[in-house]
Amino acid sequence: MLRLLHSIFGGREERGRYPASLIELATERVVEGTDPRLRALSGLARRLHDPIVKSIDHVIGVVKDIHGFLEVNAAAHGADPRLGALFASAESMFDILGRDQALREYLDSSEGRGAWQVFGLLMADRMERNVLGLDLVGDQIRRDVAQVVVSFVNHRLLEPNVREEEGRRQLMRRAFDFLLTQALDRISEVKLERADLTRQRDLLRRKLSALENGGWGFKPLDPQHPDLATLMAELDEVTGQLEELGPDQEILEAHLEIVIEVLDNPGQHLWVEPITLYLDAMNIVREPKDAAARRLDFLEFRGGRGQRAVTLPISLQPALLPAREDFLAALDRYY
Repeated sequence: MLRLLHSIFGGREERGRYPASLIELATERVVEGTDPRLRALSGLARRLHDPIVKSIDHVIGVVKDIHGFLEVNAAAHGADPRLGALFASAESMFDILGRDQALREYLDSSEGRGAWQVFGLLMADRMERNVLGLDLVGDQIRRDVAQVVVSFVNHRLLEPNVREEEGRRQLMRRAFDFLLTQALDRISEVKLERADLTRQRDLLRRKLSALENGGWGFKPLDPQHPDLATLMAELDEVTGQLEELGPDQEILEAHLEIVIEVLDNPGQHLWVEPITLYLDAMNIVREPKDAAARRLDFLEFRGGRGQRAVTLPISLQPALLPAREDFLAALDRYY
């Protein structure tokens, strides 16, 4: 993808009013990110202009809600219950962050090499499972108590950067791209539906041809095969569904309408929602008044197609990360 929507997110822009050059670049990004054939449609730039402005406004607002970068270190893991819930220990926290691909690539870059502090948005998927476990009820320990355990998996650090504001701009661009993936998913479903119907139609035509020519090859007709009238009715139904999808030109129009719908309603496809969890030290869900409960406040990114991930803006010192193993040296130990 092109590096678009980068220079505008500097915090001084007037929302809703962007230079024509930006809208032109954003339009190109939309087309490249969804269906490049959309360029063949007339009036494309005009039709996309207002939806693109709405989406840019939206992603600026979403990212501006992210604030309060938490400094990650061993003391913070013990003091901040969010880190305690996200990572089993300070050691595992640094190990997971040290293996993060985006962070490693950034620290290997000319910009990140030798950085003293890096900012980024930590994300993790929140999973819940029902279990039966031990619990203290009153002054008695009981077995087989129904409990809900929360776990956080697939940790990743988004847009690490030595400059907090630069990282925010990159997150805005990423949020805009996320909207495009929502449109692309729906476009892919339309393509798959059309391809599947085409395969069904071709198969039915081959079956009809075989029947009309006197049977299925040299074998006697299988009584399980439908008769000619049934096949013709099925073929008519599939052909009708294909006609409803329309020719390629109409398909492109349908794709564009999907893109416009997503960009024109960005809040339905990407939003941030504050969530509060009450978990004990084992990440078991507790009542707020429970003495073992720890209150955890997160922002959760959500997508219109069921995506969700908890987020925590963090800063960290790369010097605290474990040293990377020299794989060549490790191989030498075994040979």
